[in-house]
Amino acid sequence: MRLVVDGARGFGEVPGLEAGAERLGLEVAFAPDRESLARALAAGAEVLLGWDFRGDNLAACWAEARSLKWIQWAGAGVDAVLFDALVESDVVLTNARGIYERAMAEYALGLILAHAKDFWTTAQLKAERAWRPRLSGRIDGTRAAIVGVGGIGREMARLLKSVGISVSGVGRRARQGVPEFGAVEGREGLARLLPEAQWVIGILPSTAATRDYFDAGFFGAMKAGAYFINLGRGNTVDEQALLEALEGGHLSGAALDVFKDEPLPGSSPFWRLPNVVVSPHMSGDYRGFDADVVALFLDNCERWREGRALRNVVDKRHGYVRD
Repeated sequence: MRLVVDGARGFGEVPGLEAGAERLGLEVAFAPDRESLARALAAGAEVLLGWDFRGDNLAACWAEARSLKWIQWAGAGVDAVLFDALVESDVVLTNARGIYERAMAEYALGLILAHAKDFWTTAQLKAERAWRPRLSGRIDGTRAAIVGVGGIGREMARLLKSVGISVSGVGRRARQGVPEFGAVEGREGLARLLPEAQWVIGILPSTAATRDYFDAGFFGAMKAGAYFINLGRGNTVDEQALLEALEGGHLSGAALDVFKDEPLPGSSPFWRLPNVVVSPHMSGDYRGFDADVVALFLDNCERWREGRALRNVVDKRHGYVRD
């Protein structure tokens, strides 16, 4: 089976792949740039491992992908690769669902704790050598609304509930019987949930239905003094509306791991707001995650070779793995 790894220069960048390729008899080519990807596809690559989950070279090389049958994407979000020709093709797309859930849940909990305990001021006062005792908040008994109830949202709900936070979930549609949430609300339930939630966490994928989901109406409906966290995709947020909610004092702060433009330009006002945490799209990354992605890919390779169902097949028209 011919494999091309898009976004890597060699085995040293993809831990565990060399041994796995030898065991499974994979013929591997690496494509660190657009030209090498086009060559590998033209040479008959059947499988593509999208190692750079933000990479957009495949669309430009699609005319050469005549032998391509399956793409394993290294990220949970697949918006970078959902161009029209791929969506309309018979090429199977799988993602890395199951890899990032716990790390992202821990990241969200860390942000909540840091805000409630005012760790940011503690760090600033330490730098100033200022001894200034003060009161901080508690998270036990507060409420969180998680917008996005897939695997990441469910893991987040389990973790937040374990520390005494009440959790509500918002999905594409209202439904019952989701163990981590009980009842899941549709978008129509936001009017009831948002005024009660101290923590609102967005983990939506990038689709036509989610662009600017978090808009001025959404932020206006949030509880005064609430805290907004976005770990999903940057284009799900109307950034101007969020800035206005922050600068106007309606929200106590925000923690943003994703943005419409990445890297975030130095001119962005988010950098200067003291009540905003900016992180560089890293909430799901942890030491060893890359080896875990390779292990998932190799398991799917065995399934592919044996004609068994693949893990994490993406519904290309919707942009995510459907439960």
